[in-house]
Amino acid sequence: MRRAYSVSSIRHAEDVVAARGVDLMQRAAAGLAASILRRLQPASGATAVLLAGPGNNGGDGLFAAARLAQRGVRVLGCAVIGDPHPEGLAAFERAGGRMVDIDEATAAIDTADLVIDALFGIGGRPGLTGAPADLAAHCRIAGTPVVAVDLPSGLDSDDTGEQDCFPADVTVTFGCYKVCHLAGPAARACGEVELIDIGLTDALAEAKPLLSAWDPDDLADVWPRIDAEADKYARGVVGIDAGSATYPGAGVLVALGAVWAGAGMVRVLGVPEVGAEVVHHLPNAVLKPGRVQAMVLGSGWGSRVRGALEIADALNRRVPVVLDADALRYLPERLPANTLLTPHAGELARLLGLTRLDVATDPIGSVAEAAERTGATVLLKGGTQYVAVPGDGEICVAVPGPARTAQAGSGDVLAGICGTLLAAGLEPGPAALAAASIQAFTAARLPGMPPQELVRHLPATLTLLGVDEEPWGLDEAGA
Repeated sequence: MRRAYSVSSIRHAEDVVAARGVDLMQRAAAGLAASILRRLQPASGATAVLLAGPGNNGGDGLFAAARLAQRGVRVLGCAVIGDPHPEGLAAFERAGGRMVDIDEATAAIDTADLVIDALFGIGGRPGLTGAPADLAAHCRIAGTPVVAVDLPSGLDSDDTGEQDCFPADVTVTFGCYKVCHLAGPAARACGEVELIDIGLTDALAEAKPLLSAWDPDDLADVWPRIDAEADKYARGVVGIDAGSATYPGAGVLVALGAVWAGAGMVRVLGVPEVGAEVVHHLPNAVLKPGRVQAMVLGSGWGSRVRGALEIADALNRRVPVVLDADALRYLPERLPANTLLTPHAGELARLLGLTRLDVATDPIGSVAEAAERTGATVLLKGGTQYVAVPGDGEICVAVPGPARTAQAGSGDVLAGICGTLLAAGLEPGPAALAAASIQAFTAARLPGMPPQELVRHLPATLTLLGVDEEPWGLDEAGA
């Protein structure tokens, strides 16, 4: 799991470590130079253009560029805005680096092997204007690879928004991740993120992360293991009240999610039209009421006169409940802690009395507010999927997937996967993260599949992650 910290926490940690006599800039420069040299093969004779700002970010870049020059890289430096870091500039020029004006730097970008963006770091203001914006645009047109120092210039370290920034192919960051590295459009502007250890770990131990991001190993660690002697109740029985006469397919998709995620049994408890459709696609589904260990409600309901009563009945079972889509219109004022809400941005906006733009602008704050206001765990679906647990204070994001997963029905399948994991005994937070992560990870492996087909490959994804072993060497098609 990768954890991101606020600028204020990072500044404090840097002060603590610097007070011990550690030269953080030299550690950062050494890590940055080593990362760049791995990408410049052979390094001798390669050309790099350093775009330096006036602060410590520019200093990191200049000291790193000095190391590159010592290894035979031809480095042209440009003080794009303000005066460059004096000690860094002196080291750069001693090593044979040459400072040029903006016009010469712009021309050199066209044939350079890479550009080093050392304009602004965690203290920079969001957005780019003037010469920095012009240089970013020129790099995009030229197609020259960009290595960002700590974060792409123009991004806000504590925010997930992209703004007008200097997109990078690689971001080399120091000490810890920042929020912009892990979520939202900002993360896409960072490209590949490489973390350099400069000694902040102990100093950050008491700080609360702003954001944590799951990776596939986290998914594998929490996914329920199936004992060879387990029966259907040990695996978990999921009750589904999803779909309607108007939208029967929603119930089918929820059931598919639950079954292919490994539910021991699925009980379809909604309207008869949905039950008939589910059994047509999944003859192992059961239409008879009975014991359940988790419930999924709301997907494809449409307008439900008894929506609030049906939610109350489900909550009275005292089992974990997933409330999705139309069920979110009928919520009681406060929900039990074992409830999971799965809204998209529009549904979350309606729940909070905000606009969709408000949620898109501040997804972290919005999902946290929803969890505290309702008492339930909240999974905000979208390009980046955020999970907030009430009273926890730390927001987590699921393993990312491709944008192509944004298809009708994906959320219904996701609700079913969540139901299975809750029925198997996971707490709502890990269940939400694991469900969102396995769907996204599978979509990244098998691009272009619609949700009803993609879900059938969840078992193969689990095998890839080392969670389940397929007997007799079967392949994904079972051949």
